[in-house]
Amino acid sequence: MISSSAWRQPRATLWAIAGVTTLGFLIALEIASRRYGLPGPITNQAQEVLFAPKSGPLLYAGMALMMVVLTWRQRFVAVGAAIGIDAVFLLVRWAVDAKTSFGNGALWVILGYAVIAITRRAGRERVLLLKGVGLGLLLVTGRKTGDAWLLITSKTRPAVLDQYVVTADHALGDPSWLAGRIVEATHPIGPHVLNFVYAQIAVAAAVITLYQLRNVAAERRFPSHHLVRTFLAIGLVGPAIYMIFPVVGPVFIYGNGAFGTGGGHWAIANLWPDTLPPISAPHPMPYDEITPRNCMPSLHTAWATVIFIHSRKGPRLLRFAGAFWLIATLCATLGFGYHYGADLIAGVVFALTIEAAMRSLARGWDRSGVQLVAYGTTVFAALLVSYRYLPMEMARHPWVFGPLLLLAMASVIHGYLRTTRLWDPQAASVLQPEPQPEPA
Repeated sequence: MISSSAWRQPRATLWAIAGVTTLGFLIALEIASRRYGLPGPITNQAQEVLFAPKSGPLLYAGMALMMVVLTWRQRFVAVGAAIGIDAVFLLVRWAVDAKTSFGNGALWVILGYAVIAITRRAGRERVLLLKGVGLGLLLVTGRKTGDAWLLITSKTRPAVLDQYVVTADHALGDPSWLAGRIVEATHPIGPHVLNFVYAQIAVAAAVITLYQLRNVAAERRFPSHHLVRTFLAIGLVGPAIYMIFPVVGPVFIYGNGAFGTGGGHWAIANLWPDTLPPISAPHPMPYDEITPRNCMPSLHTAWATVIFIHSRKGPRLLRFAGAFWLIATLCATLGFGYHYGADLIAGVVFALTIEAAMRSLARGWDRSGVQLVAYGTTVFAALLVSYRYLPMEMARHPWVFGPLLLLAMASVIHGYLRTTRLWDPQAASVLQPEPQPEPA
């Protein structure tokens, strides 16, 4: 039998390796960002200690995640300190007529507990508190890392593949154009609601995670798997696909995109959402060095999918919120013209594959886990290959390829549900035959 000390040593080594790897990755992104004349994720995060944060709700969501390791008294103290610090910052900014924002207090509290963990805690209590701090900072840093990735895609991928994706999207009936007209018809209520859902997806993830981690303070340990693990893995792996398959989308934020008015001479034409794009032979097209190539796959769809999955074991209100966030995110990604329908299908397959991999990593790899991840990866790769090399065939035969695309996505969903039900102990106990009474 392996002793607890022998078990803790390799786990500590693993945590150290993960920490060094993460720090090295952030430093590499910082150097790459500065090469293009902009601050990287480390600088952006450090600036929010004093300057106006870009996302106050995200910082408070990070602080809420950190507080899962605290007692209720400590939580009240932390919230009070954060609000008090923010009030001071707001008064100073108002006095000097600077941009008003909030969130500095939450970041100060997170960093303050990091100092407390190092100077005032020891043993398991120190490790637990540092894990809580790390969880809160990872949620915020993930956002900064994503911004740096988007910058790199726009600078290193001068040609985009939008013509291939929009041609393949004819097989799905050009859903972005249809959704765009529906959202315009619901102005102003529809766009405002969808924009809030789209922008605050990290906060929604934090809410689900808070429910999953509600017993950490009492049990003094984290569960082996929770939403933030998959959320961050999607954000880490997804941008690498952007580098392989760069796509800007029909209309990016502020109107620039392959089919928007803001695209200027870079855009194919000003068609979205009133005029369907014609079917023509696609080819790579040059685009500006500003717009991120962040469409394939749709990471917002992937994140909303895993939020929905992790909300299924919560109370009814949480399940309703998870379903609403998924539906609203799908409507926003298409209705605002940020993505093509093909991006969403790829995003769902990508999310289920990453979630399966993270669950297998937590529970231990077995044959079913390897098969599920391998199948999801194969389907995802097949989607990208078909978008790139079969778009004309897909556009010419929509009644064949449209159902095939949906069937491919549905097969991954079915495989995920079937496999994870076997992993669930409750489901497994239902499948076991009832014990028969022994004969007298």
